[in-house]
Amino acid sequence: MEAASYGRGIFNRKRLNKMSKTIFERLQAGEAVPYTDPQYRDISEVAARTTQLLVRLNATPDVEEVRKQWGEITGQPLDTSSTIQIPVYVNIGQFTRIGKNVYINHLCSMLDMGTITIEDDVLIGPKVNILTEEHPVNPKERKALSVKPVVIKRNAWIGAAATILPGVTVSENSIVAAGAVVNRDVPANTVVAGVPAKVIKHID
Repeated sequence: MEAASYGRGIFNRKRLNKMSKTIFERLQAGEAVPYTDPQYRDISEVAARTTQLLVRLNATPDVEEVRKQWGEITGQPLDTSSTIQIPVYVNIGQFTRIGKNVYINHLCSMLDMGTITIEDDVLIGPKVNILTEEHPVNPKERKALSVKPVVIKRNAWIGAAATILPGVTVSENSIVAAGAVVNRDVPANTVVAGVPAKVIKHID
């Protein structure tokens, strides 16, 4: 994935490009980065700045202003056909991409260092969690961070309070039922439900 701008007037592009070639690219290349890594502080710095921008975004009732401010966070303007209902949360932002005619309901939370791609015509219900970040099972290594991308393909519907775990692809036209925890790819034209989510229906 190409490094994205963090928004005009917010950060120094040269410095951020350097950052994205260090710890962010290392993570996206599959490296598990320990908490003691010297570059780990860069994550905290960028996340803190994103949080500052989110405070402003989540304080505005104006849909057009939300689109504009989302573009400052991610480096990509939100298409006029797409809507994000506030509050919304993302820890980095520059690794999230949202297509056209997407609707994201209140309290969506995204951890996007592994990259989140939301294609056209997707519906996301309230209180949905989309996670690309995880930690090793081994207790001695647990503070290390690793990432895997999440892709939500065209015309999928993610129900309220569902959780999409790292590395998952939700395929076209599929439905993730409310409250489901998705830990594996969802086939196209299916409904999945449960913890962990399983196919319960095929869509004609």
